[in-house]
Amino acid sequence: MKKMFKIAAVAAMVLGCSACSNTQEETTWEDQLIEENKLIVGISPDYPPYESLENGEMVGFDVDMMAELEKYLGVEVEFEQMTFSTIVDAVNLGQVDVGVSGFTYDPERQVLFSDPYLESAQVILTKNDSGIESAADLNGKVVGAQLGTTGADAAAEIEGTTVELNQDANILVEALKAGQMDAVVIDILVAQNYEASDSSLVVLEEPLIDEENGIICSTSNELLMEALNDAIAQFKESDAYEELKTKWGM
Repeated sequence: MKKMFKIAAVAAMVLGCSACSNTQEETTWEDQLIEENKLIVGISPDYPPYESLENGEMVGFDVDMMAELEKYLGVEVEFEQMTFSTIVDAVNLGQVDVGVSGFTYDPERQVLFSDPYLESAQVILTKNDSGIESAADLNGKVVGAQLGTTGADAAAEIEGTTVELNQDANILVEALKAGQMDAVVIDILVAQNYEASDSSLVVLEEPLIDEENGIICSTSNELLMEALNDAIAQFKESDAYEELKTKWGM
């Protein structure tokens, strides 16, 4: 009788626990947000046409894209301005939910990458009277790159160069124009933007690396990344996607 009683008691406990688990709410991507109904986005507004400041206002493709994704996600987007090299740490420390600043895949960045939303590449930007026509011509030259970027890695691979890093891409380009460096390695869309706005600059045709842009989030926030990928897919199918590409010359 004791043995039968114990078996019945254990069965009752199992059934009871099963019933409890069924009543518990499952975790959703909204539960992974730092603040309820808000997506906090780390961004470095020094990378036109992705993001930049105009009269103190943040503008660019990434800024407009997040406004579109806001509609699909159903949450408010709030930007947190920071330097590019600190965004990955901010994501991993839970200071922001996601990072968006022309990010391209790098296995050393211990984060989740979204499906791509734009194609990109790392290219050489130089002055049109520099005599530099290829990466080989940079041997013995000073090359600038933004700290924490794949462009910095690409610049370091060019034989014989001295690489100077800076947090701000705008400062690098101004240094190039002032003759303080011979070239800058940077995203092609950013390089083309500078080339279009200044006739003294030229983008070399051959890319150093072919890449794609994505949004990043913490490796612990897989559900949030799934929601972002769904939103990106809907955005890329919308008329707004092509309109924004045209607007920002992408």
